[in-house]
Amino acid sequence: MLKSLKIKNLALIGDAELAFDEELNVLSGETGAGKSIVVDAIMLLLGGKYDKSLLRYGKSEGMVEGVFDSPNVSELLLEIGHEADTEAVVTRRFFDSGKNDIRINGRSVTASMLKRFTEKLIDIYGQHEYISIAKPVEQARLYDYYLRKNISGSLDKLGEAIKRLAFVNEKLSDIGTSGDRERLIDILKYEIDEIERAAVKEGEEEQLMAKRKLVASAEKINSALSAAAGALSEDEENAVAFLDRADIALSGITHIDERYLKLYERLQAASDEIEDIAESVKDELDRDFDLGDLDKLEERLGAIKNIRKKYGDFEQMTKFFNEANEKLFNLVNSDKIYEKLTKEKEAVLDEIYSLSLDISAVRRKSAKTFEREIEKQLSELGMNAKFELRFAPFPSREECEALITEKGLDKTEFYFSPNKGQPLMPMTKIISGGEMSRFMLALKVVNGERDEMPTMIFDEIDVGISGITGGEVAKKLFKLALNHQVLCVTHLPQIAAMASKQFYIEKSAVGEETFTFVTALSYDGMIKEIARLSGVSATAQAAAAAAELKSSCDSYKNELYKSEKNSD
Repeated sequence: MLKSLKIKNLALIGDAELAFDEELNVLSGETGAGKSIVVDAIMLLLGGKYDKSLLRYGKSEGMVEGVFDSPNVSELLLEIGHEADTEAVVTRRFFDSGKNDIRINGRSVTASMLKRFTEKLIDIYGQHEYISIAKPVEQARLYDYYLRKNISGSLDKLGEAIKRLAFVNEKLSDIGTSGDRERLIDILKYEIDEIERAAVKEGEEEQLMAKRKLVASAEKINSALSAAAGALSEDEENAVAFLDRADIALSGITHIDERYLKLYERLQAASDEIEDIAESVKDELDRDFDLGDLDKLEERLGAIKNIRKKYGDFEQMTKFFNEANEKLFNLVNSDKIYEKLTKEKEAVLDEIYSLSLDISAVRRKSAKTFEREIEKQLSELGMNAKFELRFAPFPSREECEALITEKGLDKTEFYFSPNKGQPLMPMTKIISGGEMSRFMLALKVVNGERDEMPTMIFDEIDVGISGITGGEVAKKLFKLALNHQVLCVTHLPQIAAMASKQFYIEKSAVGEETFTFVTALSYDGMIKEIARLSGVSATAQAAAAAAELKSSCDSYKNELYKSEKNSD
């Protein structure tokens, strides 16, 4: 569950800290006080988009922080590469630059990682759902959520089959039409032949460039070598002659002292090295630089450069050559390959159709149970409504390929009649705001009985609801709260009276600024707020009526506790 929430500099909230109960938490206050800011803060913890307008005016940064200790926290931490822990602290700092800093247990994460982590911790129902449920695709998603344990395996298999179909279709597309194949065969043959004729060897370009540098510098090289040869051994005064004279001079004193012997030996070694260098220089002088080679080198280098422009360096060209040969082989043998791929495609389509039929069978078999459960919940919420999940005719095998989705081949839509005697019609054409609130609560209760979501948040679930129906909504919310932590933003006294913990949200001017404050209410504070929500002036009679409503709700809760205990 969400144990606590800290908010700093978000919209009108300067600094707030909320510690939640594990059952039903209610947030109430005057219209415009800022109840939605708390929901906005939680949305940021769920990876919602941050907009600079959310930052309190005049501040450079803000923060929201939530502490979660749900049973699945440890598993979810491992899924995002964190160490397992029984508790997770999610911190999101936001700045006037528009940037965010998001951390889970002190370690930095991305917004997408945050969404992946929290999507199994909190489910929020708010105004967005009013709009989204108008779409049949969202209705289908909600029904599949109801059936998730029955169809998730088949849906996974269907997704894998669709991936295989895409792969086969890509291969078939590569083969193309007969005319396309012939044109591609000609192109590939030309490219393969061009690479073969070029016969470029690995490292050849680098070797040729080094050789070109030598040939282009032949005159300079010969001039330098001639000068070196003369200085070393060929000129009248040369290094070898000078060393010979020094050698003769030292040889006469080597017997006098060991130092002179060592000098003599070093001189002999130097003489040998100089003579060897002189010979090497003469050998280099004898080397013939054919200036005609330069034209051939330039021609070869030009050919290599052109081939490299088209096909890349040696490694890239080799890869292209191998792939081109493989494509050519496939195209030349395309009739056989096309036949094989076509059979494979039909087999995958058969599998997809079979899986879709199986999924549809589960959906259709469970539809009546789903309808009756929704109607039962609506009846308890004071609606004598009829609800039906209608299926379009299932497509034939021949129509299958054009209609494939990862959810199968079913097309479904919710049909609804809010009053006895009225015909069933597409729900979005007939349902009112208050009816939609009750319908969504009924749906949440039905799914909640099968749901493992730790925390559920209802923002303005009571739109268009009052009186006896409000009491029934409150009972439904508390039933949910027995197995899920529930947070509810409300204006109904019946829901406030059912709260395990209640927060009062008010807006107030402090000096030259306006702030939204969040206060956890005591019992007396709860009675006062229930009376205010009832629209009664602050009198002893109003307080007594509020206390009576609170007592009635507490009695109902105690009966539920006893019932739960006995069932265990």
